[in-house]
Amino acid sequence: MRVWPMFATAAALLAMPLSAQETRTAPADHTPPPATLEEMGWLVGQWRGEGIGGATAYESWLPPSGDTMVGTFVQQADDTAIRFTEHMYLIEEDGTLVLRLKHFNADLTGWEEKDDMLAFHLIAVEDCAAYFRALTLRCDGENGLLAAVRMTREGKPADELVFRFTRME
Repeated sequence: MRVWPMFATAAALLAMPLSAQETRTAPADHTPPPATLEEMGWLVGQWRGEGIGGATAYESWLPPSGDTMVGTFVQQADDTAIRFTEHMYLIEEDGTLVLRLKHFNADLTGWEEKDDMLAFHLIAVEDCAAYFRALTLRCDGENGLLAAVRMTREGKPADELVFRFTRME
């Protein structure tokens, strides 16, 4: 019996992220809970972590300006090039929070149509965490941020991407 191949296979499976561990769903008729940007102050700052394929990723959030917090996400292709970016608005709307975002290629061409964007509606807010439909932002240890998103691609089962960031000093 060859133990090493079985151990390597088991280790690889354990290292793989399990689907939908961090993100949440809610029924279509779910009423978002009351929430304000004041509850999201822990998110403000610059964050660095490992992104897609192990390449570096960054996320930054500015303090609220009126009823909006502006954020950016940068996924590098390698240490010298950008793969894509996201421009995000976390908005107080109708007494709750909505996160809207648009994706851009490295040449600044958009993924979504000109006037379209993705919208993630709040499911729950907790101390140091916000759970939106298919997207989670939460504290991860003392100086960490976990961002997870569930994606569907052309009819394939949903995949969950989990990013772990550390606050930049």
